[in-house]
Amino acid sequence: MNPIAPADRTFAGAIPELYERLLVPLIFQPYASDMAGRVAPLKPERVLEIAAGTGVVTRALASVLPRETSLVATDLNQPMLDQAAAIGASRPVQWRQADAMALPFEDAAFDLVVCQFGAMFFPDKAKAFSEARRVLRPSGLFIFNVWDRIEQNEFAETVLHTLAGLFPDDPPRFMVRVPHGYHDFAAIAHDLASAGFDKPPSFDTQAARSRAASAGIPAQAYCQGTPIRNEIEARAADRLAEATAATEQAIVQRFGSGAVDGKIQAHIVAVPR
Repeated sequence: MNPIAPADRTFAGAIPELYERLLVPLIFQPYASDMAGRVAPLKPERVLEIAAGTGVVTRALASVLPRETSLVATDLNQPMLDQAAAIGASRPVQWRQADAMALPFEDAAFDLVVCQFGAMFFPDKAKAFSEARRVLRPSGLFIFNVWDRIEQNEFAETVLHTLAGLFPDDPPRFMVRVPHGYHDFAAIAHDLASAGFDKPPSFDTQAARSRAASAGIPAQAYCQGTPIRNEIEARAADRLAEATAATEQAIVQRFGSGAVDGKIQAHIVAVPR
């Protein structure tokens, strides 16, 4: 398992705003809508979201759940929550900073725990999963999604290869190490079992399309709106613009000028308490 460095989990500075403005519509919105569609029929009374980021799933859940349903959204990074709270939701949400590996909630406090594209960032996944299980009621459900391997996610793959060409002696590996580094069903099932889940998880692989009006949007989204930015600036603080421009050109070469359209793919995992 690839180690998770502190910089891999740091979403601060300019990242939260760019993440929300560019990356959310590019890759996260389709799966947020999918997640909300899976949750609504369950009619949960108390919902906890972990690794909520800038709130794309939170807003989707708020739009489909009754106002009387309690919705608590947490994230490790306060700047991401600040961005989420500034946008708000269609109904009351409790925003709370929290580490998924040490949740500040009582046992059996929720009947649903949701996590969108956050599990990959947990340094100790079994520990985070055990915390999700702890705060679930006996009849509760844990549902989360993770990205498939990078080869099934075309913009991310293009970014990876472009930056490897710019920094051949020390290529930035964040994308393959973290977001696309936790896609093996056996590994996920093992971590859930280690966390105390004694029923087998279900897996549902869903492909979608990532679309943007120009190649510059995914280039800026990935290079400047994710922790890839931390990796680039750690190698050469003055090369962020160069890396973004090179990525834009690589996307143009692969997907054409004008509007671009690439494949994305993720796994949705559900496991009962």
